[in-house]
Amino acid sequence: MNSLGGQWTVFQRRMDGSVNFYRPWDQYKMGFGNAAGEYWLGLENLFYMTLRKKYELLVDMEDFNGNKAFSRYSSFSIGSEFEGYRLNVSGFTNGGAGDALTYHNGQKFSTFDKDQDSHPNNCAKSFNGGFWYNSCHFANPNGAYRWGADGTLYAVGVEWYQWKGHHDYSLKAISMKIRPVQ
Repeated sequence: MNSLGGQWTVFQRRMDGSVNFYRPWDQYKMGFGNAAGEYWLGLENLFYMTLRKKYELLVDMEDFNGNKAFSRYSSFSIGSEFEGYRLNVSGFTNGGAGDALTYHNGQKFSTFDKDQDSHPNNCAKSFNGGFWYNSCHFANPNGAYRWGADGTLYAVGVEWYQWKGHHDYSLKAISMKIRPVQ
């Protein structure tokens, strides 16, 4: 993947479908998976990391044909649990994947058992994940792991809409990583 220099801390990784990401609030809060494989660092850890320093975000992704792309954001942080772990992201740079995250900026984190999105229904329930859903998503990195193009269930896969241009392509791999702004 595109490291763009070193010292990145991965807080989210999908690569093979070995970990179920359709989980309740308390697991997204504390983290799950294995740092060497599929993994979620935890919202509480992410909040404390981004509290005192300025961080940038890099999202690396790969499709099932071996094509790779990334999106980069010069500013990334999240609010406290009291604030719903609200997402603050800005300063998009295109590495071929397009900007799927700005739509999610300012949103609280939602899971199937804690609905904090902007949609009348629960986006986490509808799209099999946990994320900073708006009404509902252009990015669904924590969705159901599926194998590429699949039109059977709408928009439930590991998706980055602006790269593939539709909601029926589930990515092979995606990782979200942060580092302090130099």
